[in-house]
This record gives sequence, C-alpha cells and structure tokens, in this order.
Amino acid sequence: MSSSTETTMDNAAADAQDARKERSFVLQKVQPALLGLMDGSVSTLGPLFAAAGLTHDPHKAFFVGLAASLGAGISMGLSEALSDDGKVSGRGAPVSRGIITGLATAIGGMLHTLPFLIGSLMLALHLAYGVVIFELLAIAYIRFHFMKSPLGQTIVQVIIGGGIVFAIGIWLGTLGAN
Repeated sequence: MSSSTETTMDNAAADAQDARKERSFVLQKVQPALLGLMDGSVSTLGPLFAAAGLTHDPHKAFFVGLAASLGAGISMGLSEALSDDGKVSGRGAPVSRGIITGLATAIGGMLHTLPFLIGSLMLALHLAYGVVIFELLAIAYIRFHFMKSPLGQTIVQVIIGGGIVFAIGIWLGTLGAN
C-alpha cells in the first residue's frame, strides 16, 4: 500500500472518530442541556408572570419563580435520569444526563426570575421580558448550531411555543387580579 493511500485512510479514520465524538457530545451533553433550558425557560413563564400579575409584588413573584425553577429542575433531572439507561440509544450515563438536564432547567427558569429581586414591579417585568427574548433566541441558536435545525424555523417554533405560555401567564395574572 502506498504512503498516500495510508494517509488517506488515516485521515478518513480520524474524521470518522471526530464525527463519533461530536455526535456523543451532542447526544450526551448538548441535548440534555437544551432540553433543560427549553423546559426551564418555558415552563416557569406561566407561574412567574401570573404571580406577578396577581400579587403586584416582585418579591412574591420571585419566590414563585424560584420554586417553579427548582421544582422543574428536580423533576426534569429525575425524568431524564430515569428515562433511558443510555445503552441502546448511545445517550450516555443517565445520572450525568439527569444532572445536566436538571441544572439547565433550573438555570433556564431562574434567568427571567432574577429581575424580580428588584423592588419595582414594572422594571422587573420589563427586564424579565428582555431576558425571556434572550433565552428564546439563545435556545433557537443552540438548536441551529448543534442540532442543525434551520435557524428561521427554530426561531419561529421556540418563540411561538414560549409566546403561548408567556401569554397564558399574563392572561391568568390579569384574569385572577380582577
């Protein structure tokens, strides 16, 4: 075999190894983190904004958001860890995936909850709205970059899904306040 053929075969083997490593990284780290960020960002919107509308108290809304974020993080972490042992799917160690998903869920919920530490409800709400937009765009970018989803399509999907939950939270907050 010629040196050129061996080099080509070595390069092909290295490329295949790199592709396997990238696929494992996406399946075992990115996908659980993305799942958590999406759930944390979206599932906590309703309770947080409903609490803000019902109580008109940013401090109380903060604690509702904190409880929702931590509860969702624990729930999602356990769900991910118990859903698949990783042997058939290649998704890796369940405990590792559960930890990644749980932490990402809690972080996703806390990002738009933190503005409610501010004493002014209106300022907290406006900051939280901006954080929500940032979260949804970040999720869309991660899906585009790592999952190879078309950017326009993923932005529309993420923003529509998040927007529906956001609107329900605001609607319930105003409905219950009347």
